Amino acid sequence: MNSPGSINAHTHLYSGLAPLGIPAPLPPPTCFVEILERLWWRLDRALDAASLRASAELYVADALRLGTVGLIDHHESPPLIDGSLDILADVCQGLGMPAVLCYGVTERNGGPEEARRGLRECERFIRDNRRPLIRGVVGIHAAFTVSDEILGEAAELARTLGSVLHIHVAEDLADVEDARRRGYDGLIDRLDRCDAMIPGSIFAHGVHLSADEVHAVDSAGIWLVQNPRSNAGNKVGYPQHLGQSGRVALGTDGYPADMAEEEAELLRAAREHGEPMARVEQRLAGGQRLLAELFDGEVPLAGAPPSDETCAAIRERATAEAARLWRRMEALK
Repeated sequence: MNSPGSINAHTHLYSGLAPLGIPAPLPPPTCFVEILERLWWRLDRALDAASLRASAELYVADALRLGTVGLIDHHESPPLIDGSLDILADVCQGLGMPAVLCYGVTERNGGPEEARRGLRECERFIRDNRRPLIRGVVGIHAAFTVSDEILGEAAELARTLGSVLHIHVAEDLADVEDARRRGYDGLIDRLDRCDAMIPGSIFAHGVHLSADEVHAVDSAGIWLVQNPRSNAGNKVGYPQHLGQSGRVALGTDGYPADMAEEEAELLRAAREHGEPMARVEQRLAGGQRLLAELFDGEVPLAGAPPSDETCAAIRERATAEAARLWRRMEALK
């Protein structure tokens, strides 16, 4: 059981069915980008409304039963962009889970038009959402999957709406190397020159940021979210320089919202890499501060965990949808 008030500051509700037998990527990936291409990007391209709803229901129900009382989600479903955030929002509101949602804009499948559809979904949701437990922000998948033009448009939209950005940042060296190929000193230089360093934004991971870059992110009033289990599982490295920031929270990056396990992995990895533990332990409460900022002060209380009967019905639906989802996923080229 998590400690009271646990917040999962970066996750992916669309991966909620993954524990129910997601097909192994073939051939086996040899690097992080291949993990994305052969597993997670195939999953998100296979999603439909029913499987997305089932994923969110299973993930949120389990999170509540584990003691998690708030989620910050980062969503992608390329064949189902329009209205996708409403599906997630209705599930979270219905089960009593405070949540911050976004669509992760990308050009990786359909170019700029795909990205702009994602921006329109973020804008529509932020403008129209009236659910008391839910807030919306502007999402970008990762800088290496969008052009400078789209980065700038996303930042401009966030400012126009009085919102912030939620983006994967330097999870893998591929993101940093991409920025350098585009002529920038690094990824933070690129985000800065594209006007995307918006105070209050959420930069997930930061594994391959330098100490100076982390300091720049902190000085801009931007949050970093460490995801220890995911980083270890994907073998992308350890974010050695997050100690340069006082704005670091803890997320699972799509792993189940068992924040006790996430905290244990954080402390284990931090000791292994020689981080001062007093500084690391501050991250355990970072999610509460971050969520309070996104709700502009007071975060609404989460509902009671769902009953055994409700959870059984959710899992039955999820199991049926997972089987259909895996068939669609395996049929994709």
